[in-house]
Amino acid sequence: MLWIPGGEFLMGSNSHYPEEAPAHRVVVGGFWMDRTTVTNAEFRRFVEATGYVTLAERPANAADYPGASVDSLAPASALFVRPPRGIDRSNHYNWWAYVRGANWRHPRGPASGLKGLEGHPVVHIAYEDAEAYANWAGKAL
Repeated sequence: MLWIPGGEFLMGSNSHYPEEAPAHRVVVGGFWMDRTTVTNAEFRRFVEATGYVTLAERPANAADYPGASVDSLAPASALFVRPPRGIDRSNHYNWWAYVRGANWRHPRGPASGLKGLEGHPVVHIAYEDAEAYANWAGKAL
């Protein structure tokens, strides 16, 4: 692990999105951080030891999305994709696709896998997944 010394920084912005305002000074204490991101192999050990199922692997709760179709509640995650020719590339929404079956085990969609990617950073992990991993590993977010 690596010690990151505390300091002061300007958080927010007065010139971009309204929810970022107001810009204000924040003081942060020092903290420890892993030298590398969590890899697929490390996350796999966590899942095998605990049986944990990530948010992207679980269907969405119908009660949280009244009126949603059963199909739209299926386990899925967002993938970064290059828009086809003729599609407006300045619109950031066109660079993402919500793909059923995409999750940390299938990072590019259901037909993909982790072979050769064991040392790569784990992806399709929600905050609650990262928190569960950190608790298991004796760390904190």
